[in-house]
Amino acid sequence: MSTSFFRSAILLAAVGAVNAVPVVSEAQTTVSSSGPAGTPRPYSFVTSHGPFKGTPTTTGALSTTVLASAIPERPPPPGSFDYPANGKLNAPQPAPYTPDGGVGTNGSAPVYRVQSDFDYQSLALALYQEWIELDLFRWGLATFSKEEFDAYGINDEDRFLIEYMARQEIGHATVISNMLGPEAPKQCTYNYPVSNVPEFIDFNQKLTRWGESGVYGFLPHLNSGPAAQLLLQSITIEARQQMIFRQFGGTFAMPEWHTPGIPQSWAWTLLAPYISSCPSNQTRLVWQNFPSLNILNQPNPARINGSAVWNETTGGYANTLSTKDIDKDELCVNATETGENCKAAITHNRTIPLSYPGRQVFLNWDAPGKPVGPNNSYITSTNVKEPKFAAWVSQLNVTYSPLQNISLVDRTAYTIQPNVSTWQGDPAINGTMFLALTDTDLYVTPYNLTMINPHVAALAVYQAG
Repeated sequence: MSTSFFRSAILLAAVGAVNAVPVVSEAQTTVSSSGPAGTPRPYSFVTSHGPFKGTPTTTGALSTTVLASAIPERPPPPGSFDYPANGKLNAPQPAPYTPDGGVGTNGSAPVYRVQSDFDYQSLALALYQEWIELDLFRWGLATFSKEEFDAYGINDEDRFLIEYMARQEIGHATVISNMLGPEAPKQCTYNYPVSNVPEFIDFNQKLTRWGESGVYGFLPHLNSGPAAQLLLQSITIEARQQMIFRQFGGTFAMPEWHTPGIPQSWAWTLLAPYISSCPSNQTRLVWQNFPSLNILNQPNPARINGSAVWNETTGGYANTLSTKDIDKDELCVNATETGENCKAAITHNRTIPLSYPGRQVFLNWDAPGKPVGPNNSYITSTNVKEPKFAAWVSQLNVTYSPLQNISLVDRTAYTIQPNVSTWQGDPAINGTMFLALTDTDLYVTPYNLTMINPHVAALAVYQAG
């Protein structure tokens, strides 16, 4: 700043000029306070891990009087096609800039709690999911060494992101617990089908997918719109977590244009086997546990050629990839060519797809009656005597392909991966999706997918892309 400026400023001050003198100063924080913070739900940093070895004190899903064997099919509700949808306002506005209609828009104060058995059981299922994610993320960080993560391309900052995602689950578990009340499910102990970093990452991206899709399936059906709102604001974070684990696993970040929703019984079927035990007074769930579907040639994202595989999973519903007995030069993490390398990255575009239309998919499924879930206290069940179709649940579609070479004695069959697209340029069979065996090709859509449940024989996650 020049001396002539200071002289001018002194002169102006001396003559009582009304013009303000500009002052250059650095910004300072003049006010600070610690804002209020909600109290999180009690949780443990350390839980035990491994299979349940005790004796269940109760068995079967929660139940009361059952009024019918299934929900009957009905036509659309009256008036579903009455609204003209002409781009105009067809009714008086309740307030400025506010169109007529909507749910929960009349100014009533929202109540953030469950309003029905459906609400309670759905949110309780979501809470079981949040608890396992909190434990799983931290378990992996504590189990595998820095060197093991580094070898897979997951560095210190990446590992901090996994730790941060675990912290997010504390908030998710707390908000759901608050809406459920004092009988909300508590943290349990768990058993994970992984023995190294690639398997840990793959199990995470599969588990977060069924957690995400499980909420999408019931969210629009909740009686409590306010509860749905808070849950929505948690599940959008889980969607980001799922994509991040795909990126850590070296797969294309988001190959699908739409994320499917699945019924609660599907989410519980996929989740329950990895819960070893829960407190003796734990709130139980009403949802069905279907038998496991084993995909014998499940695509393996750890391979350069992930489709040329046979029996390379750690088993179970998740069909988590296994790297056991794979030569190092066949692992994509060791590849150097673009299109083959799959170290953790924002995204990778594989030269060789994980799956493709026309691929034979070989299947084996369990018989019902197997104890699963917390304390082995839930029993797998199905009404199906003979499965006839594979139901591919992905994006907006449920696509059926016939089962071939069915053996009911060995419980084996194969099917052909369909060649279908949701939209032009968007193959429907893609990403981390769901595969079920059914006894009929029932027409269902995203909003009423639960209608398929009486026809499901077995269930699995399929790694299409």
